[in-house]
Amino acid sequence: MSRTDSAAAPELDFGADGLVPVVAQDSDTREVLMLAYASPEAVERTRETGLAHYYSRSREEIWQKGATSGHVQNVTEVRVDCDGDALLYLVEQEGGACHTGHRSCFYRTLDGEHVGDRVFDPDAVYE
Repeated sequence: MSRTDSAAAPELDFGADGLVPVVAQDSDTREVLMLAYASPEAVERTRETGLAHYYSRSREEIWQKGATSGHVQNVTEVRVDCDGDALLYLVEQEGGACHTGHRSCFYRTLDGEHVGDRVFDPDAVYE
């Protein structure tokens, strides 16, 4: 059996800062919803609860996506990239993924064109 056929769980590389980047993608539409970071504890909480957990670099704490807004991410699968230094959360997104009220954090082009849908009013959610 080749190395790539192994069923052993991959080792994760959390890098010098102790974090791994995580892309959240809609499990049905495959739309990329957001990019965040996770610590080992955030990954473990995600595995234990089935809800996406991340590490906030600005607040320096673990957070559950949707704990404040109610717009949780139910994780259907976690994938690891070939180097073990990035994760993909396949999720069922409830409401919007972006704190700006958009379904995806990737709602504008490099030229500034608005291409995404706003699905909630952030002022009403984050008073």
